[in-house]
Amino acid sequence: MLLESPETMPQTPIFSSMLGSSCSGQVQPDMGERCVDPVYQDGNIVSGSLEALIERLVPTMDYYPDRTYIFTFLLSSRVFIHPHELLAKVGQICIKQKQQLEAGTEAEKAKLKSFAAKIIQLLKEWTETFPYDFQDEKSMKELKEIAHRITQCDEENGTVKKIISQMTQNLLMALSARSQYQEIKEKFRQPATDKGTILKTKPQSTQKDILSVCCDPLILAQQLTHIELERVSNIYPEDLMQIVSHMDSLDNHKCRGDVTKTYNLEAYDNWFNCLSMLVATEICRVVKKKQRTRMVEFFIDVARECFNIGNFNSMMAIISGMNLSPVARLKKTWSKVKTAKFDVLEHHMDPSSNFCNYRTALQGAAQRSQTANSNREKIVIPVFNLFIKDIYFLHKIHTNRLPNGQINFKKFWEISRQIHDFLTWKQVECPFEKDKKIQSYLLTAPIYSEEALFIASFESEGPENHMEKDSWKTLRTTLLNRA
Repeated sequence: MLLESPETMPQTPIFSSMLGSSCSGQVQPDMGERCVDPVYQDGNIVSGSLEALIERLVPTMDYYPDRTYIFTFLLSSRVFIHPHELLAKVGQICIKQKQQLEAGTEAEKAKLKSFAAKIIQLLKEWTETFPYDFQDEKSMKELKEIAHRITQCDEENGTVKKIISQMTQNLLMALSARSQYQEIKEKFRQPATDKGTILKTKPQSTQKDILSVCCDPLILAQQLTHIELERVSNIYPEDLMQIVSHMDSLDNHKCRGDVTKTYNLEAYDNWFNCLSMLVATEICRVVKKKQRTRMVEFFIDVARECFNIGNFNSMMAIISGMNLSPVARLKKTWSKVKTAKFDVLEHHMDPSSNFCNYRTALQGAAQRSQTANSNREKIVIPVFNLFIKDIYFLHKIHTNRLPNGQINFKKFWEISRQIHDFLTWKQVECPFEKDKKIQSYLLTAPIYSEEALFIASFESEGPENHMEKDSWKTLRTTLLNRA
């Protein structure tokens, strides 16, 4: 019988029993089997040889692997083996099992259709979750070879053949859509920022600012959330796992020619930097102190609304923008700002104890999301740089293999859990109405270079110490030389 097809892979809560109790679908090995390969702890595989882990991936007529294991192994396997090589090994195991069933009793032969259905289910989950594993001809060739073998188990009514045909069609559509998006991103990709013109000098005070486009902090926070969710929707699990595999390639002084450049990660990181610079630009470009104070307080309120929504990435970007030196040095402006709300925000983003306060807030938002009845309460957008650093340190602290040569699968359980959480959050549909005018401003408004920020800052509030005076003198000399 074909297992129920998941609408989206992975689905929550496939990690609900992880690292604490037995996974419901995981089969414990009999005592007669090789009890040391793989090694189990509390019902979960914690280590094993690559061959043993592959064997646990492939279904039999009496066994189907837990979906948590499927996701974790397929995600982490790319660190040790190319997808097309893994497909080849899976195909070899399938052929061997099929031959054993065909040579067995009538009862075993009758299970051929059930076995075929399970293999199809595995391939379906694989192609839906990691379609990019099938982008090269070698992988597609191996997939077609397995599919051909499996269709022979149901030649009478052709049901298996129809399912495989639909699966292949969906895979090709997914690859085509992602390829088109990648081409667009590369075509319009800019090296430093994905915004428009970077200003080198201070514009006229009559130029439009953010308050003329949107003066409601909640609405602006909602539009920022729209942009964030759109950006993260184009980040895939294999993108995140490239951090690990690429680092391994560098450690081994090898160049992995098949490693896809993580343009999506770079674009999202650039968005954070652009938002920070936009905040600083909007503040520094204001000529009058009273209006500048209002602008600072406006962004404090926007950051607070982002926090309430669960959009921690935009919140951190805004705070980072206000903490840039050209903004932070505006003491006369800050003296007029009601900083109580800003102090609360900075407390949440205090870097001490490995951002303990932020992690507590993130955990609260994640728990709210799990029990939420509406999409508004489901939104969780973590600080992406910290999320990436967590994966990085998990990888660096724990070895890929144990002293006995087995793969340290417990490490990949944890990396997989964190990536799964991110995938769950990114699937949330933004509940807020989209405002194209506001989003256009946020994405295309010119931003100052670092030099221009300092010029605007010093023009608003003159230098106060010798270091600032020297900096201001250097900047003016540079401007005169250009003139």
